[in-house]
Amino acid sequence: MHDDRVLVEQRIARILRERLLPAVHGERAPLRVEVWHAPGEPVAAVEAIGATYRPVEAGEAWGPAWGTSWFHLTGTVPTGWAGRAVEAVVDLGFPAERDGFSAEGLVHRPDGTAVKGLNPRNTWVRVADKAEGDERVDLYVEAAANPELHEGVASYLGDVETAGDQPLYRVRRIELAVFDEQVWELVRDVEVLAGLMHELSPDEPRRWNILRALERALDGALDLQDVPGSAAAARAVLAPALAAPANASAHLVSAVGHAHIDSAWLWPLRETVRKVARTVSNVTALMDDDPEFVFAMSSAQQWAWMEEHRPDVWARMREKVATGQLVPVGGMWVESDTNMPGGEALARQLVHGKRFFLDRFGIETSEIWLPDSFGYTAAFPQLVHLSRSRWFLTQKISWSQFNRFPHHTFWWEGLDGSRVFTHFPPVDTYNADLTGREIAHLVRNFSDKGAANRSLVPFGHGDGGGGPTREMLGRAARLRDLEGSARVRVEPPARFFEQAHEDYPDAPVWVGELYLELHRGTYTSQAENKQGNRRAEHLLHEAELWSATAAVRTGHPYPHEELDRIWKTVLLHQFHDILPGSSIAWVHRESRTTYRRLFAELEEIVGAAQRALAGDPDGGGEVVFNAAPHARDGVPARGAQPARTTGEAVSCTSRDGGFVLDNGLVRATVDARGLLVSVLDLGTDREVVAPGAAANLLQIHPDLPAHWDAWDVDHTYRRTTTDLTDLDAMARVDEPGGAVGVQVRRTFGASSATQTIALAPGARRVDLDVEVDWHETETFLKAAFPLDVRAERSTAETQFGYLHRPTDVNTSWEFARFEICAHRFLHVGEPGFGVALVNDSTYGHDVTRTVRPDGGTTTTVRLSLLRAPRYPDPETDQGAHRMRYALVPAADLLDATREGTRINLPQRRVPGGATVEPLVGVDHAGVVVSAVKLADDGSGDVVVRLYEALGARARARLELGFPAAAVEVTDLLERPLPGADDPVLDGGGVALALRPFQVLTLRFTRSD
Repeated sequence: MHDDRVLVEQRIARILRERLLPAVHGERAPLRVEVWHAPGEPVAAVEAIGATYRPVEAGEAWGPAWGTSWFHLTGTVPTGWAGRAVEAVVDLGFPAERDGFSAEGLVHRPDGTAVKGLNPRNTWVRVADKAEGDERVDLYVEAAANPELHEGVASYLGDVETAGDQPLYRVRRIELAVFDEQVWELVRDVEVLAGLMHELSPDEPRRWNILRALERALDGALDLQDVPGSAAAARAVLAPALAAPANASAHLVSAVGHAHIDSAWLWPLRETVRKVARTVSNVTALMDDDPEFVFAMSSAQQWAWMEEHRPDVWARMREKVATGQLVPVGGMWVESDTNMPGGEALARQLVHGKRFFLDRFGIETSEIWLPDSFGYTAAFPQLVHLSRSRWFLTQKISWSQFNRFPHHTFWWEGLDGSRVFTHFPPVDTYNADLTGREIAHLVRNFSDKGAANRSLVPFGHGDGGGGPTREMLGRAARLRDLEGSARVRVEPPARFFEQAHEDYPDAPVWVGELYLELHRGTYTSQAENKQGNRRAEHLLHEAELWSATAAVRTGHPYPHEELDRIWKTVLLHQFHDILPGSSIAWVHRESRTTYRRLFAELEEIVGAAQRALAGDPDGGGEVVFNAAPHARDGVPARGAQPARTTGEAVSCTSRDGGFVLDNGLVRATVDARGLLVSVLDLGTDREVVAPGAAANLLQIHPDLPAHWDAWDVDHTYRRTTTDLTDLDAMARVDEPGGAVGVQVRRTFGASSATQTIALAPGARRVDLDVEVDWHETETFLKAAFPLDVRAERSTAETQFGYLHRPTDVNTSWEFARFEICAHRFLHVGEPGFGVALVNDSTYGHDVTRTVRPDGGTTTTVRLSLLRAPRYPDPETDQGAHRMRYALVPAADLLDATREGTRINLPQRRVPGGATVEPLVGVDHAGVVVSAVKLADDGSGDVVVRLYEALGARARARLELGFPAAAVEVTDLLERPLPGADDPVLDGGGVALALRPFQVLTLRFTRSD
């Protein structure tokens, strides 16, 4: 039989485009259109509706980038339309197929309440289900002139300060129209059957049955000159093909309404508030029409924005949560990055997210919902468990460049052995349209055939595109039980997870991080924001610790509200396009300003608590506050210690045009080029720098990835390397605390760098400081440390522990990790000797090995310092930066942990004469206290979170510096943890037994 499917598909596409779709809104009538252009930033609906409007001319231009125009639509439904459905069709000049990425609108009633959103693929608003005729139409549209920003194109439209004032859009179509339901239904019939036919093989009779039914409907029953009059007849021809039931073994699809709204990306935070309002207005209106429609919405921050800024939308949300149609998911404050936030920050994402849904709705969310983050830390499964969540969902791993992940449903095992039931939707998108083609791809793509038979599809236009549409729901209804297709059910994600878990309890196990083989540049782009996040996390640690200590010891008021607000702000800026550096210039400009404000607030909170503890500032004394462990021998952590100086004075001698620094523990040699050519650990008489090599070597590479400039680093960048060895100046410098260093200045391209190499008395490390005035473009800056170590693996700190990664490239999986993420340290070593590189703000690293002619192995560790992508921010990282790091020779993992913490939590000296004992202390150096705070409920209980940091079982004693009446093990939300054995208070402390990398939260009730 001749296969004329291609011809049929081409004819179907044309008939849909030129005949059926125009006939959905066939009869039209004019509306009067007036406009008011809001000056500056958006205003409230009530203010805008009360403004003075003027008539709009046909095709009038509107909307400078980021501007807002309000359109007032008035008119009367024609009397001849009585008994028919009537809609306003509003096309503000939307670019085709660009939902969520250009102009958008929100329709309001005259009282200022929201009706629904408008975007390129959703331009209608219902006026009457069954018109009476002569009804008055009175609507206001808040139109946002968000500019189109195309991938890879450097544009200054990404910041209101540089975008200019030229209008971007022209009004295209604003009118009343009759909505022809029969034509609309015919469109759904045709597109579902045609999409399914396209995916069926020529050997399947079902394909031919569909093809012939479409031919009979479109060539026989449908009159192309009278589509409305013949639509019902065409539908009748197609009805048998749509009524044929699916096979008994058909794959089961849980379709979950969804709208992936980035909390910031190609738009600023303030625009996301409006995007959420538009989308939620859309979906709640759909829920009125379809009681079975379910929409899952993550990101407690986005819910909180509606509560704060749009009480009308918030009221509708509460209504639909009560019916079970609007489902909170995710349990996180935002859909955050998970590579770079610290452990405590990831815990607080879950604390603040889950608590919001509990407080507002009494709902305990069960899913961790992160469709689009850029890889997932191995610490996550334990945090899922400790938050009392059960399941994890992402789709992003399907984007990996080199290796296909082997499962779609599996158990994910984390650092400590905790496991979470996990699903990757095989549809390979988190913005599905629910087409027949998507569903067919899902079935073919599903990796766990034979063992499992269910998958989940998040459907809906994202990024402000309005979420699910009535068209998607129409397709879902037809795919519910259709021969040749999977069975599709619109239902909440919990139902899918419960059924999938029941069906597949013995799913395979994946151990360790879920590394995304893409977007590796996000560890480095927008360095100042990464520094802001790191500093904010550690300042919050100090603020909670010293405020709790001062509250317990002196009655100093604990700043609950301030800390809650600051935490939520930091968590918001960990969103997966803010912290990774992949947003427009406006977003990052604002985030830098926000971090500076938070630093000032946190410094004041820390200072106030420490002053309360230090006592009389005029007594001539000084209290040294240590918020970090500082000794190997188990000196109680996080207390205030007397000032002391240890170690020999540092000597600095000139040699061969360079300098030699020596503090009795380490001898560092800087050659005439200003490069670190020797680091000798005097205790072991072991040289660290590889023979003939130089460390602290700045290197630059051209950096133009194939796609996604701010996101990606391609492995090909390594093919061209320029060592920065030219020297402008070099001199000795004396630093505070007796440290002595060598300062080196270099220029390269349009940029300059000032490096300081220093030793401090009593410190077994080389402190390194670089200030870069960066004015390169599409260039990658690294700092290289070629080490005389044969390391089979690198060890990178991650949240609440560390990860081992092979340094070889035996497999494609290992090759794909050519850029890796580490937190405060990266360690490499061989039996008996190791080296750590610690940092105060750097996340991107790479580790390579080479064998030298002498047979020795050089392991080179490099920090990724700066990038200069042009999209979406053409000025990424331009300007002054300062990074600090340190090389620690003869280091084990305890040294790496200690020094990594020290560089991020330096001592503070405060005038005063009081003796301040630690509020808590741990006698095991491998057990790290992550947080000391007062309980969030205001009870005054002391909460201590700690974890085993070295990957070994640990028996430790937690000493208390306050009287306690009771102790219990809690979850992250400070509630009793089911199944946990509470430790026993014994003589002012508790004995603990921790498994490797275990995170433990203890809540202490204070006694009088």
